[in-house]
Amino acid sequence: MLELRPDCEHCGRALPPNSTDARVCSFECTFCAECVERVLANVCPNCGGGFERRPVRPAKLLAKYPPRADAVRSAVDLAKFAPLKEAQRSIPPHQR
Repeated sequence: MLELRPDCEHCGRALPPNSTDARVCSFECTFCAECVERVLANVCPNCGGGFERRPVRPAKLLAKYPPRADAVRSAVDLAKFAPLKEAQRSIPPHQR
C-alpha cells in the first residue's frame, strides 16, 4: 500500500492525500509535479527512474489506511544530481 507521503521531498510543498500534483517513482519517492517537470526532468534523484501521478486514496478509507504523517525532506543537491539527470533525461523511463 502506498504511504502517501505528505510533501514534496525537494521543495516541501504540501501534497495531501487528495493532491493531484503528487508524483512518485517506483520506490515511492514523492515530489510535486512542478519539481518533477522543471527541476528533475522526470528523473528520480534517488533511483534514476521516472515518475507517475500518485493515485488518490478514497476519502472514506483514510481513517482505516491513513497517509504517512512525517515528512521526508531531502532537498536535491542539484550539482550532484546533474550527471544522473543528464544521463537519464533522454531515455524514456520504461527503458531505463
